[in-house]
Amino acid sequence: ANSAGVEFGERAGLHMLLDGAAKAQRRDWRAAPLVDGVTRQGAARNALSPIDGAVIGVLADATQADASAALAAAVRGFAVWQATPASTRAAALARMAALLEERRAEFLAMLQTEAGKTLDDALSELREAVDFCRYYGAEALRLFGESGALPGPTGEDNRLTHRPRGVFVCISPWNFPLAIFSGQIAAALVAGNSVIAKPAEQTGLIAYAAVRLFHAAGVPATALHLLPGGGAVGAALVSDPRTTGVAFTGSTATGWKINRALAARDAAIAPLIAETGGVNVMIADATALPEQVCDDVVMSAFRSAGQRCSALRLLCVQEDVADHMIEMIAGAAAELKIGDPREIDTHIGPVIDAAALTRLNAHVAAMRKSAKQVYAGMVPADIALKGHFLTPHIFELKRVSDLKAEVFGPILHVVRYKARDLDTLLGEIDALGYGLTLGIQSRIDETVERIVARLLIGNIYVNRNMIGAVVGVQPFGGNGLSGTGPKAGGPDYLKRFCTEQVVSVNSAAAGGNASLMTLED
Repeated sequence: ANSAGVEFGERAGLHMLLDGAAKAQRRDWRAAPLVDGVTRQGAARNALSPIDGAVIGVLADATQADASAALAAAVRGFAVWQATPASTRAAALARMAALLEERRAEFLAMLQTEAGKTLDDALSELREAVDFCRYYGAEALRLFGESGALPGPTGEDNRLTHRPRGVFVCISPWNFPLAIFSGQIAAALVAGNSVIAKPAEQTGLIAYAAVRLFHAAGVPATALHLLPGGGAVGAALVSDPRTTGVAFTGSTATGWKINRALAARDAAIAPLIAETGGVNVMIADATALPEQVCDDVVMSAFRSAGQRCSALRLLCVQEDVADHMIEMIAGAAAELKIGDPREIDTHIGPVIDAAALTRLNAHVAAMRKSAKQVYAGMVPADIALKGHFLTPHIFELKRVSDLKAEVFGPILHVVRYKARDLDTLLGEIDALGYGLTLGIQSRIDETVERIVARLLIGNIYVNRNMIGAVVGVQPFGGNGLSGTGPKAGGPDYLKRFCTEQVVSVNSAAAGGNASLMTLED
């Protein structure tokens, strides 16, 4: 079943959504480590909203002792949870999806206040979390049902089954603190693993509420544990030999650290399911519709304040049409309203925290020295001193290689290219080493096919925006420096959380192959 949406053009539905989110706003949310369902006490800190710096709750971060306790509890919990029928595990995810929709107003309020999301972004994220639960539940029934018979000689029965791995550590980012967080957990749990969830330290309140909801949906507290906190907690979990797998979404640099830590252990070789950063490119040739390019670029580069894994970072425009297209994009960017994301007419909310804003401002300063500034907006004075806001910026570079790494914010870089140099351009894009998302704007099928064949990119979008992958429709994940696969929300994802087991039975030892008796003459 599709997750429930709201038509924003329908006044009654929109007002109901706005009123619900407004009434659910609080300033006393709390979160702490959960081990076996028990809240563990620790040094608390104030949780601050990126919108205005207001205290919205209190969060206690996990300690090394909490990590050790969670690992021991998860090992115990795995023994019970793995023996639970797949149908029961899938039913828990179905209940989780229903509860998310029942508690929609509360989670929308948290997504807006703690993560700084606009209403449409918050609703889309909640729907994605619901879709993950339902999709992985359905996939579990297909994958973990009756064992599959394999071909073999008469008198022998061979069957393949999928078994869980053990304790999975799920490390999720702040930019999708409900959808990615819940999706990782749902996949690992429905495969029969016990889970220790380590959310981003910026969005621990949402994570705590989601884990409590998983428990209410029927996931045993012994099977799902929560450890909010910084990188030291994640490092302790990853390096421990009791961890049998890691699902991670975040930066490429952190992905490297996790990979090295897993490899350094003298323990079972654990899989790393990683989706990491990307210098995401869109190529627009002279045949592309300028209005469509403009809409798709603005949506891809600036929605969610550019804080999506899939967001457009580098636009490559054929020089014949570059002046007109760049002018249109800059004009459209100037019309975007930046401000409090809880206001329905806001297009761009804050970046996640002060550290992120500092990094982005440093990049803007560097670009002003080395590149041509095409557009830079101004943050309204009434919000500039309260929260962490950055208006859209557009810079024109001389070459693709001038953009060295992912810039996680509302900053678009533009490069011009000559039509005859398309192959050279593709080589420069490939040399970046990333392979998460790619946009192609062209009305020439041969050009589209040529680009697709040349670049090993995980998700390619043709004549549309590059964001908002839908579970089961556009499975998401990258290659190279952008991830390991398999793709989240796709038919192969759950298999990575499992091991395979084959059982071969000599049925002739019991008196022959009885199945031959049923064959027709």
